[in-house]
Amino acid sequence: MITTISKVISNVSRTGLFILATTFVSLSHADSINPQVLLEKVTQTTFERIEAEQADIQSNPDQLRAIIEQELMPHIDHKFAAFKVLGSQFRSVPKNRIPEYVEEFRQYLISNFAVALSSYGGQQLVFEPVKNTEDKKDMTVKAIIRKAGNPDIHVNFKLRKNKKTQEWKTYDLVAEGISLLSSKRNEFASIIRQQGIEAVIDVMKSKNSKPLNIASTSN
Repeated sequence: MITTISKVISNVSRTGLFILATTFVSLSHADSINPQVLLEKVTQTTFERIEAEQADIQSNPDQLRAIIEQELMPHIDHKFAAFKVLGSQFRSVPKNRIPEYVEEFRQYLISNFAVALSSYGGQQLVFEPVKNTEDKKDMTVKAIIRKAGNPDIHVNFKLRKNKKTQEWKTYDLVAEGISLLSSKRNEFASIIRQQGIEAVIDVMKSKNSKPLNIASTSN
């Protein structure tokens, strides 16, 4: 990964992924006029479940993965995100490997979100007002992550509307100008060029198979 991107991502990834994981939501047509209100509700609901299940999480950290699987993943456009990460490398990937890649990428998101959620430390998310989204196919919701003693982090949530269901789903987070999907695309592109999609799948499988260690991610 490019050095500059690595430094920026390392500074914002835990906070950014935490907020991303707790605000990846599906927006109904009725809620699309004021999506930040729904984002706030989802954040609160996610916090409440994590707090209520702290005993289970401490004894079995993978419970965080279960929470993400049940509460967040149904509302994440992980397929679109997976294809965005491939970018121009998509044509070089054998079609018969695409389903496996997409599923491993989905599990990879769950693993990363679980780590991010475990490192929560009192961040506050402040949304900017969202204008009418009627007739739009994609949109950006802007927000600021604030924490006492730390500089503000500006984030943009990228959403797109499903043509069939008309639901809004989030697929990317841009933190301080750095897209998390773009950073992964930069990381995976060289691996695909040199070793093929199998190597990328193996990288994700390795992370997905490891037990979640929340002790090392606490603030």
